[in-house]
Amino acid sequence: MSVRTTRIVVLGKTGAGKSSLGNTVFGESAFQANHSGKSGTIKCQAKQKPVREREIMWIDTPGFFDTDKKEEEMKPEILRCITECAPGPHAFLIVLKVEKFTEQEQAVITKICQYFSEDALKYAVVVFTHGDQLPKRINIEEFVSRNEKLSDLVKKCGGRCLVTDNKYWKNKEYNYMSNQVQVSELLKTVDKIINANNENYYTNEMLQAVKREIQMEEETIRQSSPNMSREKIRNKATKSVFERLLIRFTGVTTGLVLGALLGVAGMFSSVFNKSPVQIQSSSDFAALALTHGIKERVLFAAERGGVKGSKIGYSAAEVAENPMDAVQLTADAVWNQFE
Repeated sequence: MSVRTTRIVVLGKTGAGKSSLGNTVFGESAFQANHSGKSGTIKCQAKQKPVREREIMWIDTPGFFDTDKKEEEMKPEILRCITECAPGPHAFLIVLKVEKFTEQEQAVITKICQYFSEDALKYAVVVFTHGDQLPKRINIEEFVSRNEKLSDLVKKCGGRCLVTDNKYWKNKEYNYMSNQVQVSELLKTVDKIINANNENYYTNEMLQAVKREIQMEEETIRQSSPNMSREKIRNKATKSVFERLLIRFTGVTTGLVLGALLGVAGMFSSVFNKSPVQIQSSSDFAALALTHGIKERVLFAAERGGVKGSKIGYSAAEVAENPMDAVQLTADAVWNQFE
């Protein structure tokens, strides 16, 4: 393969076995696996090492339906994932357990498409864990064919699906029910994905923007530390860009929420002849909107205020030193603009 490092992003819900799969592929305990009901990976983890004569960058992600965190708390880790895999992954592994494909599993796929777009499925393979749960004399292809939604997902992934078992197939070496065989099949499948996409990786505008920021940061580090190794430069640049993006994300999010809130408060103040502060402290926006039949005006005010606030937050975050600083600077700037 001409690809220098193969970047693989592993996606799936909590408890699917993403971390254990990474350990199976790497042949060591590279990722923290948790067999309880709680999410084992609480932060996005990226590891790079040679695997069977190739260099693998394996990006393990938190569960998209984490049992401990709200979605808003997960977004920084999705941002970290995007930073780590820039300029884009060569393959996505969608990890599912061998079990009934429910609405929750479908919601995970929907969320993946929201974050990366449905085009990402052209670069994906569905990997089933807990292979020992397959009914006797049933292979993974037949298991998939028995569920219409699951079958549709695999078709969107180019018909690619595999099965592993991180617990019971460890010591088997030669037959279908062997982790060694399945890891070989997984790497061959990743090669097929790369070849099918003309050795290109999946990317979008966001990933390209992150790539440019990392390249500029690498050049800055290279000039200031000419003796630093390539790997250390990359790691330092990625960390720096992630921290910068997190600050920016915090500023924009804070500005969006405060701007929408103050935009609606300002609208109500003109209707009820009260100040925005009085409206915020004494009124239920939804109840007022329903009572007075001004729902559309509320939505418009929230949208306009949110857009204005997010722009203010972006600017405020540019001079912030950390996320908490971004929150404070954004709050002050938004409040001043909406007074």
